[in-house]
Amino acid sequence: MKSSSIDFKKLWKIVISNKDRIDSRVHGPEHWVRVQRNGLYICKQNNVDEDIIRLFALFHDSMRQNDGRDSQHGLRGAEYAKLLLNKEYKLADDKFELLYYACQYHSKHRATEDKTIGTCWDADRLDLRRVGIKPTEKYLYSDAAKLIVKENKWRRLEQKISNTSRFTNWWKKLLNYINML
Repeated sequence: MKSSSIDFKKLWKIVISNKDRIDSRVHGPEHWVRVQRNGLYICKQNNVDEDIIRLFALFHDSMRQNDGRDSQHGLRGAEYAKLLLNKEYKLADDKFELLYYACQYHSKHRATEDKTIGTCWDADRLDLRRVGIKPTEKYLYSDAAKLIVKENKWRRLEQKISNTSRFTNWWKKLLNYINML
């Protein structure tokens, strides 16, 4: 994982502690962590900005009101990211526009030609198995994500955690923090 000027530990604590978020195993912090893991794996192949991927993972479902139909949750997540921008983290305007769009439209079944947005959406879609849905190549952007689905190579994502000790330690600490809430 490359070095970042964003204090992700602090940012995660802020978002997790938000009283307006739902307490959900389906769309909550455990899902966000898996989306981050998936995104970091894919972004190596797509050569996109890790910070945007990590921010997307954190914000995309952060303002859901329920685990069912919640058509505006992506927009609320994007607005929450905007609220914290320049207060809790910094991001260039052009990068924030990508993050905002990715959050806002991640569940709207749109297509994109942008590598960063596609990586964000793939990272989320690769975690559909948590609700019993196997992702379809048709709805994935990147070759890396399509290959995981096509060849049933889900262990590649799991190995992303076990092969990176810094990420593994962060993951374990975050899950412990979540369980304390």
